[in-house]
Amino acid sequence: MALPRTVTVEELFAPPVRASASLSPDGTRIAYLAPWENRMNLWIEGVDAPGDARRVTAEDRGLLSYYWTDDPRWLLYTRDQGGDENCHLYRVDLDAPDVAAINLTPFPGARIADLALPAARPGKAVFSANTRTPAEFDLFELDIATGDLRTLATSPGGATTGLLHGGNGDPFVTEMTEEGDLRLSRWNEATKTLSQVALFDGADYPVGVYPMEATADGTGVLVGSYRGTDQLRLVRLDPATGEETEVDSHPVHDLDTRAGAFPRLPSPLIRSRRTGELIGVRYLGERQVIHALDRHFAEVLKNLEKLSDGDLGDISSDGSERRWVVTFVHDRDPGVTYLYDHATGESRLLFRPRGHLDPGQSAPMTPVTIPSRDGLVLPSYLTLPVGIEPRRLPLVLLVHGGPWTRDSWGYSPVVQLFANRGYAVLQVNFRGSTGYGKAFTQAGIGELAGKMHDDLIDGVNWAFERGYADPGRVAIMGASYGGYAALVGVTFTPDVFAAAVDIVGISDLENFLRNQPAFVRPALASNWYRYVGDPADPRQAADMRARSPISRVDQVRAPLLIGQGANDARVVQGESDNMVDALRERGIPVEYMLMADEGHAIENPENLIALSSAVECFFRKHIGDGRNET
Repeated sequence: MALPRTVTVEELFAPPVRASASLSPDGTRIAYLAPWENRMNLWIEGVDAPGDARRVTAEDRGLLSYYWTDDPRWLLYTRDQGGDENCHLYRVDLDAPDVAAINLTPFPGARIADLALPAARPGKAVFSANTRTPAEFDLFELDIATGDLRTLATSPGGATTGLLHGGNGDPFVTEMTEEGDLRLSRWNEATKTLSQVALFDGADYPVGVYPMEATADGTGVLVGSYRGTDQLRLVRLDPATGEETEVDSHPVHDLDTRAGAFPRLPSPLIRSRRTGELIGVRYLGERQVIHALDRHFAEVLKNLEKLSDGDLGDISSDGSERRWVVTFVHDRDPGVTYLYDHATGESRLLFRPRGHLDPGQSAPMTPVTIPSRDGLVLPSYLTLPVGIEPRRLPLVLLVHGGPWTRDSWGYSPVVQLFANRGYAVLQVNFRGSTGYGKAFTQAGIGELAGKMHDDLIDGVNWAFERGYADPGRVAIMGASYGGYAALVGVTFTPDVFAAAVDIVGISDLENFLRNQPAFVRPALASNWYRYVGDPADPRQAADMRARSPISRVDQVRAPLLIGQGANDARVVQGESDNMVDALRERGIPVEYMLMADEGHAIENPENLIALSSAVECFFRKHIGDGRNET
């Protein structure tokens, strides 16, 4: 096959023409995100009158999530300020197109979380917010039409990690015990007392028990459980007895819990628009598997899956569950969105978000399994360039963040950029990643800059052994934990990598943990403290320093590019500043891009384009260009 055309960085990283479509409850309108002044804003269009689209927000920061309410007059959405993660909730009145959106949670420095629209509470929204103090989230109920807020429960404080709406009953409280386990209790707001429901082993849940949602009738809690199994399955928890009853499971795969870390992804629990009852469950292996738990949804699902060879992403229906809007995850043709009418069996393509890109010239992402040196199986993904013999290519090792999440099959503009430039791209799900059973995750305890990094090196060696990669032209890149891994790569294994890119990565584990924002501190016992250490313990702090790239700057031989959001609340700017200063003091080449209007995620299109262009030039300079060597 001939080489595909060179796709520009702007084509890959500019906002999609449309994205994130959802059907109104009356089935007459579709809402979606589309650019306005280079920011993703909210638009609506008639289902039966395509072409009558109108914009209903005018935000200067791209929106990530929005929600139809049960009344199709109202849309809700969230946004933060410059990446600070302090999301507020806004309301749009579709009957008053000239009225600006209203901020329903105008609390300075506060953020909302866990927004829900219970089917049993029409006209209401429920969410948590830290309006009193940064570390404590209270539970609120919002009257959507009036904007009135009612406090349902006040956080008990202490080691509380969250409050959960209890349907028609008392809310639930999750707490972290001194041992790092997770306790679920009922909260009596009148007496300010807790009654324990269940206790979960904290080692099984480094980022909390997820999913955890009240059933539609409020008589139970749907929970992702590892009890008695290595795979994460779905159970119903009886609040009166604490007894678990299995709802659904997969013999090999875990529930797809990525939305716990990335809320813009779909929940593993698919609920009825009409009743709120559970109708489907998502699992994730190399690809997604959906189990239908409802006869009607099973019929719908069978027809939806015929529309694309991708995996089903966002799913929405009208209140009658006749009309459906669905989006597909795909490695080369992302976000293709259809309208489906179950009464007639007819479907219609609504849009392709990146229709200017040719799927046939994009590079496929292939699942591969890589053996680790101590016998683990590392589920991974390999993307090879189109039109180039896959022999001794420059290789980019792309490391996911977290570390308590995973890489998965689907479209990535970063991957496509590198593949289009003639690079092989390898994504290794190293031990400590989630989604492959609790034993695989727990194998990462105490292994930062240890066996977790060995897994990455084993992946690189696997690519060498199969002839895909040139040992002299390997780069490592990642964001957040992936940025830390990139820095570890050039400080702990400096002979392996010819270049590294660190985006919002950790350089000093001790400093990183001392600067965690108040809203995540209650949960640290089950993740960072368990896996890395507690900086308050001198012995553990010393071990953390030994695993920190900042302590091994003298080992660096490869050039680095470091990107940082100035408003990052999780990996503060000092993590990158200190690393850059230490490198420059020693005369080690480093490029530094500090973005004043970004946080932990780089989201503004102009920043994504500038950063990606810089990375493209950086890699071309230091590991070559695979396109020009064929």
